[in-house]
Formats: sequence, structure tokens, C-alpha cells
Amino acid sequence: MNRPDLIEKTQKRNKKRKNNIRFYYSFLTILLLICLVHIGISAFQNITKSISYHGKIKKMKMLNQQAYLENQRLKEELEDFSSMKSLEAIARNNLKMAGKDEVLVIINKPQPATQQNTQSKKTLKKTKTKKD
Repeated sequence: MNRPDLIEKTQKRNKKRKNNIRFYYSFLTILLLICLVHIGISAFQNITKSISYHGKIKKMKMLNQQAYLENQRLKEELEDFSSMKSLEAIARNNLKMAGKDEVLVIINKPQPATQQNTQSKKTLKKTKTKKD
């Protein structure tokens, strides 16, 4: 009598223990899967950010190089414009100035007759409409 009850109790205890262990292992497996999914998503995001940052770095280097070349070109232009010859050329061309031993001759080109005629016709039409 004592013996079968004892065996039955131990079997129940063993079943309960096995069920607890199964639950524990199932819980750990689910937790591990969640962690693996999280690690996978993080790795994917880091890879995409890394690719994006490499592209941005490449673009910034290209812009830096272009700015450097433009800066060099502007420095050269500044040196060219600060020389006496370039100042004289600017004064001669834009300001219509001449040197000490030079005579400045300005030749105005007459406007073509078609433009003068159209302009005078327009002014005549305007004056006629105002008189009417």
C-alpha cells in the first residue's frame, strides 16, 4: 500500500519536474530567438548606415576637392587682377582711360536703320493715339 502510493507520487513529481524543465527550456528558446532577431535587425541597420555614411564621406571629399580647386582658381585670378598690367587693361577697356603718351579714340557704331525705323514708328503710333 505504501509502495504504490510512493511510486505514484514520485512519478507525479517527476512529471511535474519534466514539465517545469520543458517550460523553462521553451522560455529560454523563445528568449534566444527574440535576441537573435534583434541582433539581426541591428546588424542590418548598422550595415545600411555604414554604406550611407561611406557615400556621404565620398560626396564630401568630392565637394572639398571642388572647393579647393575653385579656391586655387580664385587666388590665381586675384593675383592676375592685382598686377599693374591687368589694372591698366581694366582702366582702358571699362573706364575708357588712356596712358600718358596715348590718345583715346572712341568710335561709336551707328545703329542699323531697321531698328531706328521701328523705334520711330512706335513713337509715332504712341503720339497719334494720344492725340486721338
